[in-house]
Amino acid sequence: MNQVSDFYTGPGKLLAAIGSALDAAGVDRTALRPVDLAAVDEFHIRGRRATLEILEALALTANSHVLDLGSGLGGPARTLAEVAGCTVTGVDLTPEFCEVAGALSEWTGMSGRTRFRVGDATATGLPAESVDAALTMHVAMNIPDKPALYAEAFRVLRPGGRFVAYDVLQGEGGEVHYPVPWAADSSTSFPATLEEMRKFLPAAGFDVISELDSTEESLAWFQKMRAKIQREGPPPVTFATFLGDSFAQMTANQVANLAERRIRTVMFVCSKPA
Repeated sequence: MNQVSDFYTGPGKLLAAIGSALDAAGVDRTALRPVDLAAVDEFHIRGRRATLEILEALALTANSHVLDLGSGLGGPARTLAEVAGCTVTGVDLTPEFCEVAGALSEWTGMSGRTRFRVGDATATGLPAESVDAALTMHVAMNIPDKPALYAEAFRVLRPGGRFVAYDVLQGEGGEVHYPVPWAADSSTSFPATLEEMRKFLPAAGFDVISELDSTEESLAWFQKMRAKIQREGPPPVTFATFLGDSFAQMTANQVANLAERRIRTVMFVCSKPA
């Protein structure tokens, strides 16, 4: 899976690039809140809004310990910790992402409730039944062995706990246009179909509580984001900070992929039987 990690590791030092961009925009790093970084660290379609939907679906309390499988730069973890008051452990394959996630948590005053470790989402090494809730957002597209991913989520979750999988699925409109934000080409891209997901999750042991298709909202989100950037220019830091020069083409492809139903965005809310 080093090929996947390499894709997400951009040229130069990511943390320095984010800090420089914030400084150049006149942002006071001593007063940062998680929402201020959403344009770069909520690295998934529909951004922070989708994270808040997941927070509600997980039914979190301040006592909850949450596992984020494929935690990236830690945006969702910080949002969950800030809004719910819970603690979040993030596991991600990319060492630089974990390093940056820890630093951004320090910048936003969230280091006491979030921690990040390098690891494989299909084999975290965490104790069985050690977390109250778990989630994965836009991660499974890079993982060919999805049964292993969902089996691991089931294993670490306590009985009665909830698991949310919010991912990009293969649509009925044909092959995906590449590059996209998770892959330069099909060699590291493995989106499941809706029919496969409906089999994978119960096979892992989960009860599926709900299934929400947000494809139309995702298309509108991309169109709105693109129009805003054309009108006002980009925010101080964006996904382009680590996706590089291909970001514009990726965004255009995502609009086409969604409009042509080559991809769909679907959120599955599940529970582990008590």
